[in-house]
Amino acid sequence: MSDWELKILCMGAGYVGGPTMAVIAKQCPKIRVVVGDISQKQIDAWNTDELPIYEPGLLEVVKECRGRNLFFSTDLDKEIEEADMIFISVNTPTKTKGIGAGRAANIKNCELCARHIAKVATSSKIVVEKSTVPVRTAGAIERILKSNEKGFSFQVLSNPEFLAEGTAIPDLMKPDRVLIGGQQTPEGLKAAEVLVSVYAHWVPREQILTTNLWSSELSKLVANAFLAQRVSSINSISALCEATGADVTEISRAVGMDDRIGKRFLTPSVGFGGSCFQKDILNLVYLCETYGLQECAAYWRQVIEMNDFQKKRFAEQVVSTMFNTVTGKKITILGYAFKKDTGDVRETPSMFVLRDLLQEQARIHVYDPQVKREDMWSELAYTCGISHDNTPGLDDSVVTEEDVYKACEGSHGICILTEWDEFKTLDYQRIYDSMSKPAFVFDGRLLVDHKELRKIGFEVHAIGKPDPLKFPGV
Repeated sequence: MSDWELKILCMGAGYVGGPTMAVIAKQCPKIRVVVGDISQKQIDAWNTDELPIYEPGLLEVVKECRGRNLFFSTDLDKEIEEADMIFISVNTPTKTKGIGAGRAANIKNCELCARHIAKVATSSKIVVEKSTVPVRTAGAIERILKSNEKGFSFQVLSNPEFLAEGTAIPDLMKPDRVLIGGQQTPEGLKAAEVLVSVYAHWVPREQILTTNLWSSELSKLVANAFLAQRVSSINSISALCEATGADVTEISRAVGMDDRIGKRFLTPSVGFGGSCFQKDILNLVYLCETYGLQECAAYWRQVIEMNDFQKKRFAEQVVSTMFNTVTGKKITILGYAFKKDTGDVRETPSMFVLRDLLQEQARIHVYDPQVKREDMWSELAYTCGISHDNTPGLDDSVVTEEDVYKACEGSHGICILTEWDEFKTLDYQRIYDSMSKPAFVFDGRLLVDHKELRKIGFEVHAIGKPDPLKFPGV
């Protein structure tokens, strides 16, 4: 007889599964939580203090619970047999080939999990779809599970994550809302209540929303689409500001004071990145196309096109400002992660700026306090098709530095592409003295004090800010 109130298995030990299960284990000490993955390397890392992902506060939570009621394992068969509830939290990348290539999500990994559960399970289970998936994916998972010949019952729930990398632990500890979708049958409603009872250990009941399956699945895509739309909206205005002499910061403040609009996500940047925004919008575009809603698809596609325009526009400004050539010049990229407080480089804007500058034959030096060199190369090859195999001399053209001042030494221009707090307090006089002159700074995050840098001697160009050379006295 088990002393555990519930046994949970999460299939997938990545950015969502690991932190989510760690917090559940922390808040529910009488629930046994296992994070399972087929990658021995990934699981081994979770069992050390060198976790496979960086997230502020995550290590402390893992160390508190690991070995008590939080476990990491590659023995999926055993854990499937023992679990009462199984979360599927695996990668669902955008398809690169076939029908819907470049837009549709590839749910192969979700299907493989469902088939393995159906094959191995020796009792009825609640299966929770945690991965971001197209609408009605739960229906496919349900059909696969119900096709088992053992007579077991499987209830499928949708429980999308609304985490922001860099703040995942606070987001999990004090979520705005928890969304749980299930079939509106007695069995489905009962299964949903089991998951509600897990979150109710620390989340107020009024913040736990229950819906039907399809509303839950679509809500995740829509939430990310709306956030990305805000970023692209203000970025489009940043381009207009640079052309007219207006200041995007002043516009953001004026617009954000309208409580119907709000202040959040109105800071312009070089563009959005990460694993979710672009993938989810492309998924939404494909869904609209699939149901014949071409105008809706075109509307959301424009959010992506504006993001691409912003990244390209930034790189083009670097080249045009530096006398229309960066060939052979050292360019320093400060920040490679798609945002601060994470080491995630998926779809990072820095990668696209690097790609464009590399094509211009610049010598690029990259400094980021968390990004691993191998992750940088892996994403560059996967997304941009740039690798050591097809790009001779890549290691000489793109150098990663562990010292920020060495990265800037002898540089012709600095591109600030991630909003790491440490970049605000660097010794810019020291950096200026070590650089080639004229020394350029391109602020893609509106992070540093432009007036102070100009006093030192830098020529500063920033997203959405009037260029004093073009608009003197502004």
